[in-house]
Amino acid sequence: MIRRLILGALLSASLSACQTAQRPAPVEAAAIEDAAWYIGSMPDKPFDVPLVDRSRMDPKYARRTVEYNGPEKPGSIVVDIDERMLYLVQPDRKAIRYGVGVGKQGFSWKGMASVGRKGVWPSWRPTKTMKSIKPDLPEHREAGLDNPLGARALYLYQDGRDILFRIHGTNEPWSIGEQVSSGCVRMLNEDVVDLYERVPVGATVYVKRNGRYRV
Repeated sequence: MIRRLILGALLSASLSACQTAQRPAPVEAAAIEDAAWYIGSMPDKPFDVPLVDRSRMDPKYARRTVEYNGPEKPGSIVVDIDERMLYLVQPDRKAIRYGVGVGKQGFSWKGMASVGRKGVWPSWRPTKTMKSIKPDLPEHREAGLDNPLGARALYLYQDGRDILFRIHGTNEPWSIGEQVSSGCVRMLNEDVVDLYERVPVGATVYVKRNGRYRV
């Protein structure tokens, strides 16, 4: 059942911002191959979360608890663009580490922000910049398996303003560990659900490149 649902969603999907810009728009054969990435589902509302066949992925991107020696306080999120990793800092010099996909060269943002709000199966709208680069992008996409924001989204803010940078799920699991998006940080849907449950609104987020997050 889950593969039929995924296949239907993939057949109806087209390329969108925060999705991989290097893959052609899905056709039936490609959608069938994409559906082969999934092995089941995790109950959720209003949609079940497709579970990825981890054997298809580099094991270093699997979620795990690791030693962490950075200066950030517990509860902080640290995204390392170069490593393609996101760390949720824990007490006792530990962190939960998740593999992520990051923005293409020229699109990645770095700096400090906070989680201004969170969304469950969010809808999506492209920014003006995205539309100028790819005018055929849809104006809006409702929540669903083919939505580029996936099952959850954390919206980053600075000084109370949405900076249009998200940490979100993805329907393109092959992009984890790659530098392919239009700037956002993408996670496997099952991983972003886990992160969402652990992180409150107001949490500090550091996004760094070359070991630095200060602009």
